Amino acid sequence: MTYYRPIAMTDAARPAGALPLAGGWCWFDRAEVLTRQGPQGLIAATEIPEPVRTRLTASRAAVSGLSMNAPRLMGILNVTPDSFSDGGLFTDPEAALAQAQALAETSDILDIGGESTRPGAAEVAATEETLRTAPLIVGLRQGGLHLPISIDTRKSVVAQSALLAGATMVNDVAALTFDPALGGLVAASGAPLCLMHAQGDPATMQDDPRYDDVLLDVYDFLEARIRVAEAAGIDRARIIVDPGIGFGKTPDHCMTLMRGLSLFHGLGCPILLGASRKRFIGAVTGEKRLAARGPGTIAATLAGLAQGVQIHRVHDTREARQALRLWQALTAGES
Repeated sequence: MTYYRPIAMTDAARPAGALPLAGGWCWFDRAEVLTRQGPQGLIAATEIPEPVRTRLTASRAAVSGLSMNAPRLMGILNVTPDSFSDGGLFTDPEAALAQAQALAETSDILDIGGESTRPGAAEVAATEETLRTAPLIVGLRQGGLHLPISIDTRKSVVAQSALLAGATMVNDVAALTFDPALGGLVAASGAPLCLMHAQGDPATMQDDPRYDDVLLDVYDFLEARIRVAEAAGIDRARIIVDPGIGFGKTPDHCMTLMRGLSLFHGLGCPILLGASRKRFIGAVTGEKRLAARGPGTIAATLAGLAQGVQIHRVHDTREARQALRLWQALTAGES
């Protein structure tokens, strides 16, 4: 199989004939040709086969009412005792509500999770996960929050309760491999679905992750899971893809994925990047303190922006919003 990775550009000096990347702020006039035998060099964008070129250039459908022609920030709210970065901070309902309201000031969407998926985490019973998330969503809606809310879960029971409570999107880190009923539930609900790549489950995923070619293996996995979602009745226009930075991957794997993010536009879906505070940032920078990896997270976010990534899942939304606004002003030539 042959893969085409568009060389994303944002420079204002855009040559005639350059193509839009996913209908967004980047353009490209070349692509790197990749195969399982290795890179095969660059070709002009016009030489990319038409079906692939159409997927690479077409505008993406809105996600929970949010246009994908501009980058979006997804604020992370984990109401768990053991998440890798903020576990235990927001288990109290009042603390969770306060954090959600604070995140809402600088987020486009909130992602609420009641089960830790950090390396080594054990599975949480669906009843407990539901109790952690659905009442919080109800409280946010009753309090007047109109921001889109994503429920971060692998379980159909949890997702159903969250959607009934007012969530508008399902973020499945298992990409429909954990709960066979989740696909049908999402199909019936009409909600968008994010499919994330992970090698193994949270309890074992970091034991010894291996790939033949991490970039192409992740791409093929996501393409296959999109087909599963489509077979369940979920249109590709409602699907978001996430390469799963840090989920069953070494720091080197993560860096390879970060460098090749633009490849995933070939799937024809918006891309979600969840690099916030991840281990690869610490491996590169030497920063062991999770909460001190904000600058590295911003660097990763900007790298994703430069490759046309539409949704950025971050802990520190206020800092990310400031970086995003400046980046947009610079690339748009504003002052």
